[in-house]
Amino acid sequence: MRLSVNNVTKRYRTVTAVDAISLDIQPGKIQALLGPNGAGKSSLVRMLVGLTQPDEGEILVENNGESIELTYHDFAYLPEDRGLYQDRTILDNLNYIASLRGLKLSDIRSDIDNWLERFELTDRKDEPLRQMSKGNQQKVQLIATLLHDPQLVILDEPFSGLDPVNQEHVLTVLNELRERGKTVVLSAHQMELVERLADTMLLMNKGRAVAQGSLQEIRNTLLPKPVYRVTTNAQLALDSWQGVEQIESIRKVSEEQVEITFRTDAGIDELWPQLAQQVSIKAFAPIQPGLHDLYLDTIRRQASDERSSEEAQS
Repeated sequence: MRLSVNNVTKRYRTVTAVDAISLDIQPGKIQALLGPNGAGKSSLVRMLVGLTQPDEGEILVENNGESIELTYHDFAYLPEDRGLYQDRTILDNLNYIASLRGLKLSDIRSDIDNWLERFELTDRKDEPLRQMSKGNQQKVQLIATLLHDPQLVILDEPFSGLDPVNQEHVLTVLNELRERGKTVVLSAHQMELVERLADTMLLMNKGRAVAQGSLQEIRNTLLPKPVYRVTTNAQLALDSWQGVEQIESIRKVSEEQVEITFRTDAGIDELWPQLAQQVSIKAFAPIQPGLHDLYLDTIRRQASDERSSEEAQS
């Protein structure tokens, strides 16, 4: 199942929650929506599942090349605000949600048992949900979301409340969905987890796309110039290399390390022997920052640019 999001915008009175976002989400792929609270992720998710409609743009769904209207049999949605019954048992909740999906309990009994065992909840299936931790309730909600084996899976903050062990369980489940050809869309702010999982990512801030694509494509967008960490005499490097044409900037990290930003990646390999003639280099390696660091640096630069623009206008 393919999702095409074409220049979608959503406004709430004076606030533009989603601003001209486009995505092409392919079957058998995991698309992540990333950003802090208020970035517009949940607003975009609600449009994907039809809870709200875009003010501009369109969202198209295709199955085997044909446009279709989504039905509740086709997709699963894990909302950020959960809706389980706290005074009922795990098993009661799962049975009830399965019945709402039109599933026969006799047909899915073994599936429920398998899910409970997988998430280590078998021994607690007859306990009321209010006695469960937030993490265990999250696991029950995820089981309920996937019971009907949907083709499209949309998850809003699926890692919320989970400890590292259960985060790994969920990562494994999502990888298996991809291997089975499901289309998966998830919003999250745990960028280190999504970095390991997603095929494509959309980084959002204030409703807008900051960058999107694969991890390497996002790195190329947000960090277009090569940066190396060099182990040497930091002060000597600062004094000796400042005038080298290919070097855009040098930042001292410690007494023995500097970070060098080059203007381009052309000729870097040939440049190292020249630099080593001036200052003894013990080690050097390219810096490949994670999504978290890339995103924070970008947002800080955007905020700084906005402040500078406002000051210039005042």
